[in-house]
Amino acid sequence: MKTPRWQNANVLSTAGDRRQLWQFRRSGDKAELQAEQTLAVTSPLPKPAVARTARDLWQPRLNIAWLPAGQVFVRVLQLPPCDAAEVPAMVEFQLERLSPLPVAQIVWTAEPLATADKDSRTAIVLMAARAFVEQYLGELEGVGYLPDRLELPFLPELLTIRPDQDSVWIHARREAGKIVCLVGWWGAGRLVHLNLFQLPGDLTAGTHLVDLLRQTAWAGEMAGWLPTDLRWHVVADAVLAAELQAPLSDLIGVSPALHEPLPPAELAACSASSPSQANLLPTEHATRYRQQFVDRLWMRGLGALGALYLLGLLVFFGALRYVDYQRAGVDREVAAIAGSYTNALQLKAKVAVLQEQVNLRFAALDCWKAVSETLPEGLTLKQLFFQRGKKLGLSGTVPADQQTKVTEFNEALSKAVINNEALFNQVSTKSIQGSGAGNQPMNWSLECEVKRTDM
Repeated sequence: MKTPRWQNANVLSTAGDRRQLWQFRRSGDKAELQAEQTLAVTSPLPKPAVARTARDLWQPRLNIAWLPAGQVFVRVLQLPPCDAAEVPAMVEFQLERLSPLPVAQIVWTAEPLATADKDSRTAIVLMAARAFVEQYLGELEGVGYLPDRLELPFLPELLTIRPDQDSVWIHARREAGKIVCLVGWWGAGRLVHLNLFQLPGDLTAGTHLVDLLRQTAWAGEMAGWLPTDLRWHVVADAVLAAELQAPLSDLIGVSPALHEPLPPAELAACSASSPSQANLLPTEHATRYRQQFVDRLWMRGLGALGALYLLGLLVFFGALRYVDYQRAGVDREVAAIAGSYTNALQLKAKVAVLQEQVNLRFAALDCWKAVSETLPEGLTLKQLFFQRGKKLGLSGTVPADQQTKVTEFNEALSKAVINNEALFNQVSTKSIQGSGAGNQPMNWSLECEVKRTDM
């Protein structure tokens, strides 16, 4: 399983009734320690440090959990030359021979090692009982930790060793009241055999270890992989190394070389920054964790959208209430001035009527003045009627031999001016009627369209 490039990483170790959590941040190609916490095994882990959030989309987080070393089986396998990507498929063909349990009951992974020998490929095979792994993952899920990788804590330290001679490296640590030893047998520049022993936590641990090493050496001689002229190394803290040194010296005839182990924080940093491909996390769990993360993002996105919608509704109804309040205020103001407004409208209507009457009077006077000034001699005016200030009707008589005076009267009225403006838009002769016999006068009538802007 390929591990994505991370920006933040957590490494969790469970030992007895305590858990140790290291938090790292990437600094170049190294892991920089940010915080370290020790918690009870039943205590939930700090959510801000380990919980998956939307920020993990652009700042990926890597969660690593260490399996108890006593629950892991290790083997070394020599394979034909192949690419690292082909190693799992080649290991799977030999898995039934390597596994201490039925294949269906284990979780396994392989870590290819780089060697100078181009004719072969070395791989470390790690196996664990599926039932224990699922139980362990259930416990981690119960405290809010969803790992991306399950590792053996010894592995990062083992991968840092590149011996230049045939040797045996014993990595020993105390774990849950016992001593766990990872023993690597190196020959011709490559790892040829690997053992993971559990020893009692008392002073008999060295004796038990020597017995197990002697049995392994006999098996190596029989199988033909045991190197000769071995140099022995012990990687353990001072107290544990002192307990193991005397029995080992009796076995090999000389004192083994002692090395200080990596401090737990540095070992966790190596685990976080290691390019190791070994991962004992079952594929179905990784898929489920990823699906849960995606579903949680969807639900949070929908929740945020729903919250924004509710907020929009609250703002809308708040604005509506405010507008209703303003409208009620306007209604009260309207109700307060309704009486005076009605009175004002009535007064305005009365003033308009009076003004119209005044305008009509002035218009009638202007028309009368124009008619009196332009009426020719011999033309008799008998009737004048004024229609709402728009139409002026004139009628009268004229001698039969003076009908042209009606036309003169028409032209004169057309040219009538009041205040430098024409008084009429149009003046037309409607009729000139009569028999004209016996010098009887003719009846004439004119119609004028008054031109006034104030009407």
